[in-house]
Amino acid sequence: MSVSRREMRKQKRSKSKFRRFMKFTLVTMAILLVFAGLGAAYIINQINTVTSNTQLELERGSHSEYREEEVSLSSDPVSVLFLGIDSRDSNLRGLSDAMVLATFNPNEGTVKMLNIPRDSRVEIVGRGTQDKINHAHAFGGVDMTIDTVENFLQVPVDYFATINFTAFMEIIDAFGGVEVEVPFSFTEIDSEDNQGEITVEEGTQNLMGEEALAFVRTRRFDSDLARGERQKEVIEALIREAASLSSITRYGDVMDSVEDHMKTNLSFSDLVGFHSYSDSLDTIESLSFKGTDNTIDGVYYYQVNEDSLAEISTRLRVHLELEEAAAEQSEEDSEGEAAGETGEAGSQNQ
Repeated sequence: MSVSRREMRKQKRSKSKFRRFMKFTLVTMAILLVFAGLGAAYIINQINTVTSNTQLELERGSHSEYREEEVSLSSDPVSVLFLGIDSRDSNLRGLSDAMVLATFNPNEGTVKMLNIPRDSRVEIVGRGTQDKINHAHAFGGVDMTIDTVENFLQVPVDYFATINFTAFMEIIDAFGGVEVEVPFSFTEIDSEDNQGEITVEEGTQNLMGEEALAFVRTRRFDSDLARGERQKEVIEALIREAASLSSITRYGDVMDSVEDHMKTNLSFSDLVGFHSYSDSLDTIESLSFKGTDNTIDGVYYYQVNEDSLAEISTRLRVHLELEEAAAEQSEEDSEGEAAGETGEAGSQNQ
């Protein structure tokens, strides 16, 4: 059947409209991609700039004395010490109110987290005295704190991040809150102290900055050890958020605040390295010391049990692959002893 000229003109107009539509669509997509790229480049540049401004070089240099060479967060098992400082200004001085050591193993895709009770009685390296571990920061800042933690645990502290209350709250707000299990309902003063009240209900809650700070600070309903566990829970939730690929664009939201309220030796590339754990963070293992309450000259201390300290030190060193061969040999020896006992029992039965 022949096609009329009118129908042919209609078909040509239809094809022409379709081509114009496709051209417009492709141009629009190209423009959007360019702007998206520029936006991502701006965010990355902003994060890189602020990360550089928050850098604090340790007196020891680029790597721990417990390491033979420098390590990389993206490719080596490493440790990160998170310090929460009880302050709101930018000097980041005073006592460390929270102290959590996390070890990351990229080969396993696993994380271990240890809360170090702030009242733990330890040797303060550089002073030659026994004191509460949180006093190390007041005495000698981050350097003395890291030296003391390394000496106490016999593990390297590769990286650190020190933040105060302001940065803590704004980081959590930027990530849209953190999900935690609240063990009891409570009311606590806000971050300005006595300027208002923060009420948090029992159960699974998504806490914003002020609420999360109240959650980790309150001490009227349980012990300091439980308080440390709450701090660890919030840091764990933050690590999960930071490792989420969808969260990287939110980093720019609090860079101005973080610049004045955080110090770290983590570079921008190190922060990006956290994303290698994004698919494996269901395997975060929580570690805790066993110990006893102790009062000396009227001052309260938490005395960490020596066996518990030795056990956790070994587990951290194995996770950092510093004792892998020793751990395997120990397992082989145990298996050999078990086999020997079985053989002896078999001989006696015969």
